[in-house]
Amino acid sequence: MSAPRPFTLHIPDADIAELRARLARTRWPDEPPLAPWSTGASLSHMKSLAEYWQSGFDWRVWEAKLNGFRQFTIPIRGIDLHFIHAPARNANAMPLLISHGWPGSVFEFHKILPLLTEHFTVIAPSLPGYTLSFKPGQQRFGITEIADLYAELMTTLGYQRFGVQGGDWGGFVASVLGHRIPQRLTGIHLNLLAVRRDPKMLENPNADEKVYLGQLNEYLKEETGYQWIQGTKPQTLAFALTDSPAGLAAWIAEKFRSWSDCNGTIENAIPRDRMLADISLYWFTGAIGSSFWPYYARLHGSAILPAGDTISVPAGYAQFPRETLKPPRRAAERVFTDIRRWSVMPKGGHFAALEQPELLAGEVQAFFRELR
Repeated sequence: MSAPRPFTLHIPDADIAELRARLARTRWPDEPPLAPWSTGASLSHMKSLAEYWQSGFDWRVWEAKLNGFRQFTIPIRGIDLHFIHAPARNANAMPLLISHGWPGSVFEFHKILPLLTEHFTVIAPSLPGYTLSFKPGQQRFGITEIADLYAELMTTLGYQRFGVQGGDWGGFVASVLGHRIPQRLTGIHLNLLAVRRDPKMLENPNADEKVYLGQLNEYLKEETGYQWIQGTKPQTLAFALTDSPAGLAAWIAEKFRSWSDCNGTIENAIPRDRMLADISLYWFTGAIGSSFWPYYARLHGSAILPAGDTISVPAGYAQFPRETLKPPRRAAERVFTDIRRWSVMPKGGHFAALEQPELLAGEVQAFFRELR
């Protein structure tokens, strides 16, 4: 296998100018006579966001932030995988693989990385098919294939034993690694649990579990439409979102609002520039269509975990109050048989590394410290 190659991101000036020109030509839909956000992204919010993206947002500032980290690409399993490799201050520190999810990117980690490198050497890949790990026409990967690719990456980098942390798809990747290579892992720390979303999974539920089952039913009814379109006809959606920056921004911004601890205003949890850095990276790389692939793979035979199997590697969990779903511990213990740490966090949502980097970094450190 080839050695990692240093990587520096530079988006051509012409691409930035084209983005601004497309934003200026946006053709806006009307909005139903209902409460804003009740049927999807708010028209007034999106007009304001697009105007700022066109004339106020400075991509070069965020490009420089990303380039402040040591970045590499490596040819692996037919693609060029992008990753950040942030060494710890302590040369003997434990390697820690961290993984983002959808619609995230390595920009999620710009605040938490300096906190983690006090204790860990951090390897943070861009998910295969996502942003800087994407080129048109490349092969697609489901979650199990991504986990195997990451295991190979860590071997190539010389890390035979390591820890893993993740939320969203990153939590699923961590769980699959815990199932497939437990002998290589110190432990896995999650802020999203890979637990079956079945309202019948808890027999004789107690009061707290009844609350969760009610929330699960509501989630399955109102919040999973994006999963079905991304999992069944992702290519059709890709045409619209690859062609329209306003459409791409609406598709992603609605998730930042719905899934963060923002009390209805995204900027309460996630600064506007930070959100636009993420959306811009998807736009410039043209990767939104390929980023849907794990949803398609999951609905078409790529099981996250074989039915009835469990994960015995030591596990820690940070439950943030505005996470999309918060399974009760009894449900989690059916899958994760060695839960060492279960922490209920005071604030934060689905994008924990971005919303509450200090809280999440503290939890990760506490969990792995207990395993040493």
